[in-house]
Amino acid sequence: MRNVAIMADSNCGIFPEEGRKLGIHIIPMPVIIEGITYYEGVDITIEEFYKKQAEGVEITSSLPSPGIVLEMWDKLLKEYKEVVYIPMTSGLSNSCGSARMLAEDYNGKVHVVDNHRISVTQAQSVFDALAMAEEGMSGSEICKILEEEALDASIYIAVDTLEYLKKGGRVTAAGAAIGTVLNIKPVLTIQGEKLDAYAKVRGMKAAFKMMCKALKKDIEGRFCKLHEEGKLYLGIANTYMEPEMLAMWKSELEKAFPGEKIIYYPLTLSIGCHIGPGGLGIGCVRAR
Repeated sequence: MRNVAIMADSNCGIFPEEGRKLGIHIIPMPVIIEGITYYEGVDITIEEFYKKQAEGVEITSSLPSPGIVLEMWDKLLKEYKEVVYIPMTSGLSNSCGSARMLAEDYNGKVHVVDNHRISVTQAQSVFDALAMAEEGMSGSEICKILEEEALDASIYIAVDTLEYLKKGGRVTAAGAAIGTVLNIKPVLTIQGEKLDAYAKVRGMKAAFKMMCKALKKDIEGRFCKLHEEGKLYLGIANTYMEPEMLAMWKSELEKAFPGEKIIYYPLTLSIGCHIGPGGLGIGCVRAR
């Protein structure tokens, strides 16, 4: 029997098929479209999701059902002694809290990490956990380290359209209308737990410059020591956009931070529900 299985939800940007190749066990996040539940990376593609969103149909995000989570734990514990589960940050979802309550019935064999991360920063936690498991660390040791290092990450997200923030109640209809006319792009930030407003600028290029400036400040400030030790990676992520546009933003990030290690994963459909297509995120994260 192997020692520790590493499990996460698809909010890290890794879908089940890729996870299988990497030796990571992924719970696909559900999205509900006109009352029908779909699972990202399983029975709906990114293109299909954003096509439906553009058509104006009702879309909401949801949590993985307890039954699906328990089923995967039970299956994994037939092959492994322990499971380390890394869900999205507890600051944005009840998924982590729910999983922790479920894990109480597993007599210490399931460790749910409150990692305070999402997207590329969450993905890095998954890769770190896998590396620690391969080194022979126990589930409790991996969980402890991930939670101690959880806040060594920073994310900035520029929103291209105000339509879905309006639908979610984060922007008024009048504010969205005025913002659209003025080409206002909100910049949001995740610093540990919650998604907060950071700034508003005119145009995506200005938003990108502002995010780069904020990220540089983080790197030169609170993450300076990690950066000097070569333990800091940069990340970029996006909701649906044309491949040429994504390639351009990746190139611009490389120009802004020459020589840095940059990782990429898509912003998942759960996030896309709330910010729509064209969203762009950059950030940095501790890496082991």
